[in-house]
Amino acid sequence: MHQTPQITKKVLAFDIDQTLNVAKTPIPLEIAEVLVKCLNYFEICPISGQKFDQFIVQIVDPLKAAGVTDAQLAHLHLFVAQGTQYYKYANGDWQQVYNYPLKYEDVVKITTVLEESARELGYWEADKLTHGDEIIENRLSQVTFSALGQKAGTEAKYAWDPDTKKRQAIVEKCRAKLPDFLYEIGGTTSINVAAPGMNKEFGMTRLLKELHVNREDILYFGDMTQPGGNDYPVVQLGIDTITVRSHEDTLYALRGIVGIISA
Repeated sequence: MHQTPQITKKVLAFDIDQTLNVAKTPIPLEIAEVLVKCLNYFEICPISGQKFDQFIVQIVDPLKAAGVTDAQLAHLHLFVAQGTQYYKYANGDWQQVYNYPLKYEDVVKITTVLEESARELGYWEADKLTHGDEIIENRLSQVTFSALGQKAGTEAKYAWDPDTKKRQAIVEKCRAKLPDFLYEIGGTTSINVAAPGMNKEFGMTRLLKELHVNREDILYFGDMTQPGGNDYPVVQLGIDTITVRSHEDTLYALRGIVGIISA
């Protein structure tokens, strides 16, 4: 007798850039549509170094375009800045549940050392910024260096540091000058700097607490799960993880999951 495979997970968690989308762009319609279906069966938890506004633009707005309902949004959890900030949907709006901001003096120290290090290496390219954009951004619980700013084109971003060697060099200089912080390479041109321990391990540990689930209840999707990647702390926590190369891989896996559930 044929038996349908069972899906025992309660939570699907995701990195964003290059896992759900092309970096820094809204998730494609087909991803949004399958996530809307998944919201009927799972708690959905994107967790990324992005700021809250980017979660809205890249995740929430495309879900609305795909027809997500308020009832479904109640099962969407936004773990911002690697989970050092958490927002949930209630009473028709997004409510901040917690936030662990950096001290102002630490933001100043981090910003200074990032700019100094990038300039010394010849990687400070402010002349390439579009009007109103910035290279270094205070995201409250982390400071993010984006070499070409947030508004640069996708092609330029992918081409700037495909092997991460430029960012690794910047991080090495920063660590030598300001060692008591956490440095993570993410996305295509970014370096996230936070207080020690404020990485995705912290975010996922808080997710477990906030959603009242166990590690075995979660399936995580990410593109940088190798040692040193910003998804690796999730692997180290013992959470089941699917490594993807692109949002197309994620789409394929999610369609399979939905197919099994609805069979």
